[in-house]
Amino acid sequence: MDNAPLPGKAVGTGMNKSRLKASLHLLGSALACLGVLFVVVRLYKYTGQVNLARFDAWDWGLTAGLACVYGAANVFLACAWQHLLAFFHVEVERKWAVKVYGLSQLAKYVPGNIFHLAGRQALGMAAGVPALALGKSTVWELALLAVTGLLFGVLALPLVWPSVPVSVAVGSFIVLFFSTIVILRWLSFSSLSAAFCWQLVFLVISGAVFLGALAIIGPTAETLLSLPVWSGAYVIAWLAGLVTPGAPAGVGVREMVLLFLFRSQVVPGDLLLAIVLGRIITVVGDILYFTSSLMIQSGSHSGAGCRSLEKDDSSC
Repeated sequence: MDNAPLPGKAVGTGMNKSRLKASLHLLGSALACLGVLFVVVRLYKYTGQVNLARFDAWDWGLTAGLACVYGAANVFLACAWQHLLAFFHVEVERKWAVKVYGLSQLAKYVPGNIFHLAGRQALGMAAGVPALALGKSTVWELALLAVTGLLFGVLALPLVWPSVPVSVAVGSFIVLFFSTIVILRWLSFSSLSAAFCWQLVFLVISGAVFLGALAIIGPTAETLLSLPVWSGAYVIAWLAGLVTPGAPAGVGVREMVLLFLFRSQVVPGDLLLAIVLGRIITVVGDILYFTSSLMIQSGSHSGAGCRSLEKDDSSC
């Protein structure tokens, strides 16, 4: 009888947990709203740098299409995050992962370049996903993105050392890609292998979207011939912006790297315009992904579908 739990204490603990989850959900939502504000300001600034009169209906249609493609490509990053959570023995519904990833996406435009991660952490904890697993998945996501992005550095070698043939760069990239898959599979890291592949797909699409922006500004035959090399260069610039602390969504860093890598490939005026247009495309794409995630119905708190993948794991 003395060992029986106190009803008042149990009720109080339950209320505290509910309040904590509500507070975390509010924090995540607040960061998302703050991200929207910064995106609006940033988008206004970018559009002011572009001579809109030079674009015809075809250009606008292609720009809108590229924004939609980029927005949809973010789903692949969400799928990678889902697999990383599975790597830490936490399984969540894909629909929930896509929703949470999208809701926190715009917070990356807030100065600091960490608030999208904080927002995702808060929303995940509010849904009952273990804080430790969320934190580990974030660290591994950034590390895996760095490894995946560095593979594209091989593609960009001809820009730094023109003596390196494009065929050698592409061949080396393919060999390194499959070698990484084999090593991860050999180590029985199937979830990491899947996350790696999803991230690679996103980066390939991102590079293609930037090439699309270049084609809108000044289409050339060289753009098509150098597609793998130029895509690799964009991914390296994207990665540099990702890992630089304090740069919201890599603003400034990405542009600086692109200007350096493409300095002898594209007319400076066209390159600057393509970079700004590329920023507009990615910002609009992120807005589309955020807006779409608001409409995803993944259930209530339990929509996370959180459960342990190991019988003796008490993390869920």
